[in-house]
Amino acid sequence: MSLIPPTQTDLDTVTQQLGRPVRGVRAVAARCGPDGAGHPSVVETEPRLPDGTPFPTLYYLTCPRAVAATSTLESVGVMRELTDELTADPELAAAYRAAHASYLARREAAGHVEEIAGVSAGGMPDRVKCLHVLVAHSLAAGPGVNPLGDRALDLMSATWTPARCDWTPA
Repeated sequence: MSLIPPTQTDLDTVTQQLGRPVRGVRAVAARCGPDGAGHPSVVETEPRLPDGTPFPTLYYLTCPRAVAATSTLESVGVMRELTDELTADPELAAAYRAAHASYLARREAAGHVEEIAGVSAGGMPDRVKCLHVLVAHSLAAGPGVNPLGDRALDLMSATWTPARCDWTPA
């Protein structure tokens, strides 16, 4: 994955999406719209924020429509269901551990932060704690890297996909 620094327009858009100033954004890791040419949907953040705070969430979901669709999944118990599947399916668990390793490797390439070494995000590698992180990881890394992020994207496809996202900056 090549790292393309965000433009000022990207940073302004993400600030508007989040309702607060952005912190430590390294790149736009995924975009909404046809052919991924629209507004940012995921940003990649520095593993240590400018104020010195360790930040384990490398991929941060920013598109308000994606955040809402993911929140809906969380509210209906999908995290518990996926965690139960991890316990019952050794192949799924192995693929999720591989997603954890991929996440850690990419963050380590961005910079080593001792306080968060070995800690990924979203509950990886043993449980599902935050679908937002898993969805962001899938959108940034592409299909096949994070099986549970991919599953969440499939589950929300009736209400949101990056290709047909209708959010626009004000």
